Amino acid sequence: MFRYAACAALALAGGCSTLTESTQQQVAVQTILDNRPLSGAGCILVNGAGKWFVTTPGRVLIHKHAGALRVDCRKEGVGQADELIGSKAHGNLWGNVLTLGVGYLVDRDTGAGYDYPATLTIEMKKTGAASSSEGPGAGSVVY
Repeated sequence: MFRYAACAALALAGGCSTLTESTQQQVAVQTILDNRPLSGAGCILVNGAGKWFVTTPGRVLIHKHAGALRVDCRKEGVGQADELIGSKAHGNLWGNVLTLGVGYLVDRDTGAGYDYPATLTIEMKKTGAASSSEGPGAGSVVY
């Protein structure tokens, strides 16, 4: 309770993201393979605040977090991807750092002071027989 009261006081001095920004964000997820759109890939998005599923192309409402968003996409027999998308602090968060830092701690904990890109374009890698031309697979002996 004290943290939110302190954040409310700091909001008057510099803007507290917890009070002015949402802790959730809608992101669009699209996948590409060989520089072309690929639809129907199943993607799992995970960060320190939760886990979400979306089929591409699609939109999903996630909880914001100070840490990276891991995006794992797969389409059986076609391709897969595993990427980390960093979050970025926005202006209200830095205003809190300048005003004693209490609001910064609250915004970091709730994720309100951070955003991910609005559109996530995930580059898929071929799987199955199509990927055999890329070199030896795992467990192959190379001399």
